[in-house]
Amino acid sequence: MKFKLLKTDIKTSARLGEVTTDHGKIQTPIFMPVGTVGSVKGIHQREVDEDIKAQIILGNTYHLYLRPGIEILKQAGGLHKFMNWNKPMLTDSGGYQVFSLSANRKLTQEGAKFRSHIDGSSHMFTPENVVDIQRIIGADIIMAFDECPPGDSDFKYADKSLNLTMQWLKQGIKRFDETEPLYDHSQAFFPIVQGGIFPELRKKAAYEVAELGCEGNAIGGLSVGEPTEDMYAMTEVVNDILPKDKPRYLMGVGTPVNILEGISRGVDMFDCVMPTRNGRNGMLFTSEGIINIKNKKWENDFTSLDPNGTCFVDSAYSRAYLRHLFAAKEYLGMQIASIHNLSFYLWLVDTARQKISDGTFSEWKDKMVVKLAQRL
Repeated sequence: MKFKLLKTDIKTSARLGEVTTDHGKIQTPIFMPVGTVGSVKGIHQREVDEDIKAQIILGNTYHLYLRPGIEILKQAGGLHKFMNWNKPMLTDSGGYQVFSLSANRKLTQEGAKFRSHIDGSSHMFTPENVVDIQRIIGADIIMAFDECPPGDSDFKYADKSLNLTMQWLKQGIKRFDETEPLYDHSQAFFPIVQGGIFPELRKKAAYEVAELGCEGNAIGGLSVGEPTEDMYAMTEVVNDILPKDKPRYLMGVGTPVNILEGISRGVDMFDCVMPTRNGRNGMLFTSEGIINIKNKKWENDFTSLDPNGTCFVDSAYSRAYLRHLFAAKEYLGMQIASIHNLSFYLWLVDTARQKISDGTFSEWKDKMVVKLAQRL
């Protein structure tokens, strides 16, 4: 994997870049639709590719390990072939999912013991076997196994958690360096900077991660319940330290406003389930603000979903029609809303790239964050 930094905004830390993988190029800043179990929920791969125009998608090690299982994925020749996706792919190591199973998992120096949310069966993730699993999945970018502490963790817990994550990181890198990709494309390994909302811990982790010289780096453990301003502050602390010539990935973030604020602080890559999850529940993100399409006020509104035409479905479907689909509990409504939201997110980062390129990002971003936060 290669990364080329093309331009940095004069007034902010926003960056224009290009990631090159064996499955294609990714223009950054970029948003990655989440395809947790090998599909972007409710949307055909053709639509993700041709209509939404996603440059890269994300899969999840925890979920794919449990179902369909690594033997099936290995027989298929990896997830790219299994799901018929020919563009770049990233896999999250499962650390966040194990964290969310706090009642059904136990952490040790060796790794994390957990019970499947599907059938209650017992499993063990180690820094080493998580690398092995991601080799079998075959994503272009794979993540280190980490512990994601809760957003309200105190210093003592965050410190202990960080020490465990950094120990696991050393073991994971060792395993990555000792093994080879299983298929006909290369894989890059990204460490994850943890440390809660404590600047000294974040700095410690960022310096250690920077020294490793990996092909890219991630910031984890944010957007997990901490105040939004803490998330922004920790992002700034970390990005001041992480190498400028490597892509930076802020994991699991977030709202359109979060993404613009992250871009302005030097983040290159984002992912979040919000566009599809919220879309399935009738929330639309638009260039003018947020719409709850279930509200009666849209019943006879025959304008497009976004007046600025940020989504390919806008010219085909009105707000009134989409509201009707939700009222009738038609699956098509959830599909259209999900496609719209993902298209909007991709439009947002595409426009951000244009504004960084022409030197107007700061002014545009300041206006957009006000619009994007309002409820229509």
